[in-house]
Amino acid sequence: MDTKEIDEMIVEGNNQIDKLKQIVEDAIREEELIINNLLHPPEEILSRGQKISDKVARFGGSWNFIISFGILLVGWILFNSLAPNREDFDPYPFILMNLVLSCVAALQAPVIMMSQNRKEEKDRMRSENNYLVNLKAELEIRSLHQKVDLLLQEEIKTLYNTQAKQMHILQDIETKIDRLQNSLGHLPG
Repeated sequence: MDTKEIDEMIVEGNNQIDKLKQIVEDAIREEELIINNLLHPPEEILSRGQKISDKVARFGGSWNFIISFGILLVGWILFNSLAPNREDFDPYPFILMNLVLSCVAALQAPVIMMSQNRKEEKDRMRSENNYLVNLKAELEIRSLHQKVDLLLQEEIKTLYNTQAKQMHILQDIETKIDRLQNSLGHLPG
């Protein structure tokens, strides 16, 4: 075996390493694209009604709303209970206050439901996106397994060929040693 065959074996091994590097680089590049899309999702376009429902739901479900509404109700009750008779506008059974509370509840509930329905739709879309990402990851893993299997098959073939060449070299060396021993054994001594 000459140096040309050895050089070919080295070049073949380097080509396989280059293929493996390219596969890894491609996988990393594709992963960066997925991560970038997940970190920077497209902006959601909201209608004016959706923006208002989100703001009302955010405020209606906050401690600021509960405290300020509680203070307003206590103020209403105190004013109408302690004010002289001609200044109170909603006497004791507080019928007007009950009407206002009913109206607030009747208007606030559907607005909060609209906001929750929209958030539920967002959650559904997010879970679909997660499913697609998981599916893509599974397909990538399968693809990488196939590539690794292919590289292993090539590597086994290369190792087999290398072993065959090494056996051939060993046989050549053995033949040369036998010839050398025969020629040294026949020398007059």
